[in-house]
Amino acid sequence: MLNLSIPSTPIIQNPKTPFCLNPQISSLPTIKLLNPISRKLSLKCQYSDQQQQRPDVSSYSQPRQDTPKVFIGHSIYKGKAALTVEPRPPEFAPLDSGAFKLTKEGFILLQFAPAAGVRQYDWSRKQVFSLSVTEIGSIISLGARDSCEFFHDPFKGKSDEGRVRKVLKVEPLPDGSGHFFNLSVQNKLLNMDESIYIPVTKAEFAILISAFNFAVPYLLGWHTFVNSIKPEGTAGLNNANSRFGADLEWSR
Repeated sequence: MLNLSIPSTPIIQNPKTPFCLNPQISSLPTIKLLNPISRKLSLKCQYSDQQQQRPDVSSYSQPRQDTPKVFIGHSIYKGKAALTVEPRPPEFAPLDSGAFKLTKEGFILLQFAPAAGVRQYDWSRKQVFSLSVTEIGSIISLGARDSCEFFHDPFKGKSDEGRVRKVLKVEPLPDGSGHFFNLSVQNKLLNMDESIYIPVTKAEFAILISAFNFAVPYLLGWHTFVNSIKPEGTAGLNNANSRFGADLEWSR
């Protein structure tokens, strides 16, 4: 048996230099170390420290379940009035099956405020007009010389029907440089009759049209359907649609 004796005083002065055995010697059946130097390794502690410093990957890979509420809008400021355009989301109702059904389409809220000074506007006197999806389509389809007009009665079908009248006109400017938005409000309940006019240039009108085109599918709620499509669930969905003749339509 081969005995290797290692003195208590370390021969290797630099502890950082690794100690390697000759591969030929390592093939011997037994190696006995006399008076070995006891050294404590802190591998476990170092691994623990690395685990504490390593960021939690799961916190980044898991999407947030609660979506924060966001308020957005686009404003146009002119000398006599200001116009703010804000989208409003559609509404859904839960079903017994756990699914959701669209109950109300979204809309675009127009807010008109008269000027109260130089670059100042009196938002306490603002007048509002809600554009439905169909009315948005009418504005999107306007040509350079086209116009449209919408009439709203907020109390239609109620006891105060006809007491408040709102008319929104979108007409081309005489010089062809854009369109003007004119909102007239007659409120017999408050004995008020007001008209707010704001010109919109071609560039500003193009921005509105682009925003309207982008928002329409979301106002219809179609994004919720698209986001709910899963590869494993399309077969069941198509089977359900076959009851309404969808397969017969595409098989023609």
